[in-house]
Amino acid sequence: MMPPTPRTNASSSSSPYPPSRPNSAKPAISSNGNSNTANSSLILRKQLMELQKHPVDGFSAGLVDDDNMLEWDIVIMGPVDTLWEGAILKARLIFPPEYPLLPPKMIFDSEMWHPNIYNKGDKKGEVCVSILHQPGEDEWGFEDAGERWLPVHTVESVLISVISLLSQDVPDLSSPANVDAAKEVREDYPSYKKKVKRLARRSAEEAYD
Repeated sequence: MMPPTPRTNASSSSSPYPPSRPNSAKPAISSNGNSNTANSSLILRKQLMELQKHPVDGFSAGLVDDDNMLEWDIVIMGPVDTLWEGAILKARLIFPPEYPLLPPKMIFDSEMWHPNIYNKGDKKGEVCVSILHQPGEDEWGFEDAGERWLPVHTVESVLISVISLLSQDVPDLSSPANVDAAKEVREDYPSYKKKVKRLARRSAEEAYD
């Protein structure tokens, strides 16, 4: 079963002088910033067209706004034979203008309970996985540079990595984003399973509300 396709859509500052130019002017934007955004938008448009032409089982992707290539709607179907089976999980990918030199952020809008997904504060719903970490060496020594973001990665490789994350019966607990979920996995795994399955059912119900 293919997941539902996400819905797609399509300040200025005033200068007091010179008197001969009373109209408001837009804030200056570096040409380099414009170039970065144009380049990333072109790359992302190609990736979106490829995913639409050759859909991948397990997820679907579309734009939040047709005029903004830097924010995508994502729907992930809970992987079969996992705790998340039957789930319909809604998320967003937010790309920096420097993409693909820098990684996107993936943020679940569906409520999640997983050691590698933040569940509190400003980062609530954000996925913490090696492929989405800034490129280069890990200052804490948990990851090799090759495990982190590389410009060769694509939306497809990111989503496959996240689906793999959800498919693990026992998640990686080495550096948890959700400490409470990690503690529950260690100390009361049956309760962890029950909570995840309840959230999976709820996500499917909410998807069709």
